[in-house]
Amino acid sequence: MMQQYLGIKVDHPDTLLFYRMGDFYELFFDDAQKASRLLGITLTQRGNSNGAPIKMAGVPFHAVEQYLAKLIKLGESVAICEQIGDPATSKGPVERKVTRVITPGTLSDSDLLPEKSERPLLALCELVQRKTVTVGLAWLSMASGALKLMEFSGDLKSCHNRLQQELERIAPAEILLADAIDLPFEGALNGKIASVPQWHFDLPSGQKSLFEQLGVATLTGFGADGMSAAIGAAGALLRYAQSTQGKGLQHVRKLTTETENEFIGLDSATRRNLELTETIRGQDASHASPTLFSMLDHCRTAMGSRLLRHWLHHARRDQSVARARHAAINALMQAEVSDGLANTLTAVPDIERITTRIALLSARPRDLASLRNGLQQLPALRSYVAMCQEYDGDGSATLLNATHETIATPVECLDLLERAVALEPAAMVRDGGVFARGFDAHLDELRALSENAGQFLVDLETRERNRTGIANLRVEYNKVHGFYIEVTHGQTDKVPDDYRRRQTLKNAERYITPELKAFEDKALSAQERALVREKVLYEKLLQDLAPHIGTLQAIAQALAQLDTLVALADHATRHNWCAPRLVAEAAISIEQGRHPVVENQIERFIANDCQLNTEHKLLLITGPNMGGKSTFMRQVALITLLAYVGSYVPAAGAVIGPIDRIFTRIGAADDLAGGRSTFMVEMTESAAILNGATEHSLVLMDEVGRGTSTFDGLALAWAIARHLIDNTRSFTLFATHYFELTQLPETHPSAANVHLSAVEHKDSIVFLHAVQPGPASQSYGLQVAQLAGVPPPVIRAARKHLAMLEAHSVQTTPQFDLFAAPQAAMAELSMEDFTPDPAIAAVTEALQQLDPDALSPRDALDALYRLKQLADALA
Repeated sequence: MMQQYLGIKVDHPDTLLFYRMGDFYELFFDDAQKASRLLGITLTQRGNSNGAPIKMAGVPFHAVEQYLAKLIKLGESVAICEQIGDPATSKGPVERKVTRVITPGTLSDSDLLPEKSERPLLALCELVQRKTVTVGLAWLSMASGALKLMEFSGDLKSCHNRLQQELERIAPAEILLADAIDLPFEGALNGKIASVPQWHFDLPSGQKSLFEQLGVATLTGFGADGMSAAIGAAGALLRYAQSTQGKGLQHVRKLTTETENEFIGLDSATRRNLELTETIRGQDASHASPTLFSMLDHCRTAMGSRLLRHWLHHARRDQSVARARHAAINALMQAEVSDGLANTLTAVPDIERITTRIALLSARPRDLASLRNGLQQLPALRSYVAMCQEYDGDGSATLLNATHETIATPVECLDLLERAVALEPAAMVRDGGVFARGFDAHLDELRALSENAGQFLVDLETRERNRTGIANLRVEYNKVHGFYIEVTHGQTDKVPDDYRRRQTLKNAERYITPELKAFEDKALSAQERALVREKVLYEKLLQDLAPHIGTLQAIAQALAQLDTLVALADHATRHNWCAPRLVAEAAISIEQGRHPVVENQIERFIANDCQLNTEHKLLLITGPNMGGKSTFMRQVALITLLAYVGSYVPAAGAVIGPIDRIFTRIGAADDLAGGRSTFMVEMTESAAILNGATEHSLVLMDEVGRGTSTFDGLALAWAIARHLIDNTRSFTLFATHYFELTQLPETHPSAANVHLSAVEHKDSIVFLHAVQPGPASQSYGLQVAQLAGVPPPVIRAARKHLAMLEAHSVQTTPQFDLFAAPQAAMAELSMEDFTPDPAIAAVTEALQQLDPDALSPRDALDALYRLKQLADALA
């Protein structure tokens, strides 16, 4: 047996091998030690290998999913080795082979996958020609069958920056790399890195794999012509995915190519700062710390929740996509069918993932029962969608029209499921009871034999009591000893001669008769044959459902979109959101905007306007800490993003022009693992904005320059603001405590000052959270510190020192102007203080005597040597 195990293990050296032995999956040697540590299971030993005991650990086969889920969460891969031979006919160890390999990026089991997010597998191919690098990406969501490609080129640094952003957007669970490539930033990613041979990325092989997988002779129709690196990556991806499943990928039937300009760009800092699907601390949402996704997710199906998450991270720049969703939401709200649709969708299962498991032949009986029940809801859903069309006078709600067509009931598929699957089938095929009565005559006959056993035993018990005169004689059955006749010890003298003793108990004897033995053989044989028959029928049922996979996938996508639109319509109705207007002119005009998450967390949210256009592209925002600057900035970004997602927005009105990217530089945090200080992180994010933003970008910059000395920080903040105004010309919200920057609008008309208001009362402060024109008068730092719980002696000492600083200042306001000339200090200096150093005077005189236009080359060289001598004298 160990020879067999080691022979299989050679093919899976870096994977935990679950080796089936009876009712357990066993692990041996290093695998056993590792599994014992990771899973907390008992480590034992049995036998010897090369004089050392064989380490051994195991898990029950019927509970294997919970152990697999834990290992996959830890980033491990597992090879499942099953018995494929017949123990009754095998000589020596039963034949075994690895039937599937479970890796973080190739999951399809519902028990192993997160319900509301994808876990894609991604392959990366990098080609280098001279100084140009081409990066090809191919990624596959095994649970849905979505296969996508992307390719981009440039110098090494720009490609790696772009690659990091794309990997953060796609969030792969597993990344395939050629064994010669290293990611320069892999420590920052959550996905597992898997190395495969370089030749797996061969272009001809990749092209052939895609042709075979998609059933086509050219990739022109998918927009993938010339994408050499991406096609090579796709070849490696498909090879790896097929090897893990041990079979073809019937559900992978379409290919999508993505381009750089398709989606509104969001880097990792922006996704984190806007808390789209995770909090700033990288945690999942909770009641106390919700995210945009958790607030909007009123979806009734897991498919809808996954699509909503995808939309939030992939808002399209094409305004027509968002307009179509706005029109659909409007029709849903006008028809007042959201409640009916939501209630009906509650009965719809995860058709997308069930379809995938049908394609991979891993669907369980209850998957098929759920699919049947879900398809039975389609007529009701269609009737609700048809009602919406009456409120679509201009025909703009094309999404709902397309949905109405797509969710037509697949009659043949539903009829097969209704005839085949029992109302409440067993969890596993091996348990029997999967198929409905009347579906298969042979199965019904075998079931009748075992089901009639009950009446036969009752009749036999009555006859035997009458024949023997034993009133308490019982005929019974158990799984260990089969059928038997039980007689108490006091009545054994009445037992007939044809009774044969089967078992002796403390108070009774158990017997078998020739008649009962013959029935037992027939009944038990019928049960076994019925289970074998059900297994054969189930395999055929999955094959018969295969032609319907494409139709089921289309229905799943349409239902997911409908569920997401209903959820957005429901949220808009409940919270008084409005339809945004997307225009071709450059503008972000928001009337009475609110933060979509914060407005539900506090009792009374103060709404604010925001006006950005070609005349005013940068708002300088001042005001106290805790005054609401960051909330205001984030709500502008979120309203803009939601408008392009296709959602209604939390505002009284919103007009949004073209947007290509959203950047945020908010908050302060270091990156200890990456060796970056807080200020380095701040400057890195600022550099990304200055290098990547365009005139169609929305930029949020909060407190830039605060991580270094006052003069350094102020100079940087001033220069960054100037660059955004003069060069980048992005729509910019620039929050700062450097009040010197409020002078910028005097020289740059496209900038304007606004402030978050507050009222000081005695030593306390009241935040009004209202955005008003003009700069703030002060930052109220001591009052905020007092609110934070800084000890009173510290506050008093600070207040005293502040009074002393202000007393020595000629400023008319408490805020110092670091750009102003130090007039008081200048007045106290005498002219003697400005007498120049003789050495400096000599350099100055020598420079004044030079006429560069009159110098010959030799004269210029002589002059340069003389200046060098004077400079040395200065040193």
